[in-house]
Amino acid sequence: MDGLWLFFMALAVVYLLPGPDMILLLQTGARQGRSAALATAIGLGIARGCHVALAALGLAVLFKAAPWTFDVVRLAGAAYLLWIGIQCLRTTLLPNLDSSVTAPAKTRWREAIQRGLLTNLLNPKALLFCSVLLPQFIDPHAGSVLAQFAVLGVMLVSVGLLFDSAYALVGAAMGRWLQRSPSAQRLQQWVFGSLLIGFAVRLTFVQQA
Repeated sequence: MDGLWLFFMALAVVYLLPGPDMILLLQTGARQGRSAALATAIGLGIARGCHVALAALGLAVLFKAAPWTFDVVRLAGAAYLLWIGIQCLRTTLLPNLDSSVTAPAKTRWREAIQRGLLTNLLNPKALLFCSVLLPQFIDPHAGSVLAQFAVLGVMLVSVGLLFDSAYALVGAAMGRWLQRSPSAQRLQQWVFGSLLIGFAVRLTFVQQA
């Protein structure tokens, strides 16, 4: 039980740190509303589940054995973040979130889930985080290692979804406030867009430990 509590605290610290996932959720909530932001959170959760599975299968070992695979994922992730950041800077003022003239709900949800999925899945740092953190809380003498991996993985995804949902709701509230101020909207676009581009540049120079 103490180990799970420490694991939760470690996750909370990580999810509270500003990163591309948090900025994407805030931006989506402000730009497209609560539903799209929550769909983005679902995409991020699916990606984290994939990272847990890949960590259990030892993909991080592949990164060590063939460093070019790490570089491919790293550069693809940086390019995707850069594209999102540029799109953020190029967007016009916020549409009326209560307007009926919007894209079909299914289309917006699908695009938001895909955006969250790719943002996290193409970040090799997320995989390495799972590969480094999870084994520290696994005791080979406490039963099935696979079962322990599954429990910790479910906890990692669930806690992440909890934090992501909170960021999504904050972003949606921010969007309603920004409706009243075009100048604040432009500032928000430039700040979030610049941060996403900054994360893309930083990811470009990330090296394996």
